[in-house]
Amino acid sequence: MRSFRIGSLFGIPIKLDLTFLLVLPLFAYLIGAQIEGVAGILNDGLAAGIDIGAITSGLLPWLLGLAAAIGLFVGVVLHELGHSLTARRYGFPIESITLWLFGGIAAFSEMPEDWRQELNIAVAGPIVSILVGVGSYALFVVTPESLSGARFVLGYLAVLNVALAFFNMLPAFPMDGGRVLRALLARSQPYAQATQQAASVGKLFAVLMGLFGLFSGNIILIGVAFFVYIAASSEAQQVTMKAAFQDVTVGDIMTPADDLHTVEPETTVAELIQRMFTERHTGYPVVDTDAFEGERLIGLVTLTDAREIEPVERDAYTVEDVMTTELKTIDPDSDAMTAIDRMREHDIGRLLVVDNDDLVGLISRTDVMTAFDIVQQSGVIAPSSRPRTAD
Repeated sequence: MRSFRIGSLFGIPIKLDLTFLLVLPLFAYLIGAQIEGVAGILNDGLAAGIDIGAITSGLLPWLLGLAAAIGLFVGVVLHELGHSLTARRYGFPIESITLWLFGGIAAFSEMPEDWRQELNIAVAGPIVSILVGVGSYALFVVTPESLSGARFVLGYLAVLNVALAFFNMLPAFPMDGGRVLRALLARSQPYAQATQQAASVGKLFAVLMGLFGLFSGNIILIGVAFFVYIAASSEAQQVTMKAAFQDVTVGDIMTPADDLHTVEPETTVAELIQRMFTERHTGYPVVDTDAFEGERLIGLVTLTDAREIEPVERDAYTVEDVMTTELKTIDPDSDAMTAIDRMREHDIGRLLVVDNDDLVGLISRTDVMTAFDIVQQSGVIAPSSRPRTAD
């Protein structure tokens, strides 16, 4: 998500995703367009005494819609703060809270694997939403009936915050209810297995939500269902991979330097592409051979770098002209998940493995996935089964 910071609460950065700038006016419009019907429901359900004629004239419906939409997202921030402050109490740092298309996301640096901690963190958000709803209702009660607009906004927020708390408690992992389900499952079985089961339930609920949204014409619900399905699959895969790579280091699954294909800086881009085609590799460490210092790592060149040169000019350019010198490296003793996270963070396909400034190997996404398959099938990483792909 592309987001920008707007402030902080309790030391936690609060960010707005660009999609939020689209959904806020949309919500304001939808609330304003339905203000007469919603006010009728509040009058019937809460005995609100709202003068519908007073809030449906001129621009007032849209202003009240905007106020209610802003209040709704303030409630979402408080909901995420409930998760975040509870997590921080257990020692888990919070990177940020971001408002986006489907609400809010608290970005944790690390997810708890203790089921009690996850249970408390998961229920903290809905509890805060209920408290926000109760607080809104209390303000609604003390607001004079002559202030129909204020009573509409407060009544709307009271009902919607409580409704969102219950909606979030659906066992649709990774929503709050799904995390509660995983926490309860993790009481009696491994964390990764509990995650797989919770994710399966979450994907089932996502399909049901998507079908309901499709038949009812609710585009937002369809979007939420899609997000839940993708997020459940992604987190389940990440947790399974983390469990599989427990106690596995970069040195266990990297391609050692002796097996690496390297390229010299004076090699032309045309020759490089021919080698890529022949050897079926898309990235090469660039090594400069010195009579006194021996081989020295000076860069990394990939197919993406080579493609930047027009075909007719590739004989005139060398690897040194196009290679990357800002190298992303990792220590061979680092755990495998650190390498995976670093590749994701920088959106790259490989990391150079360096020990005391010496190139000792390379780890790529292909290496990781090959090792993952080996671990899943055999349960171990043995030196004889290390992949040698270096893609």
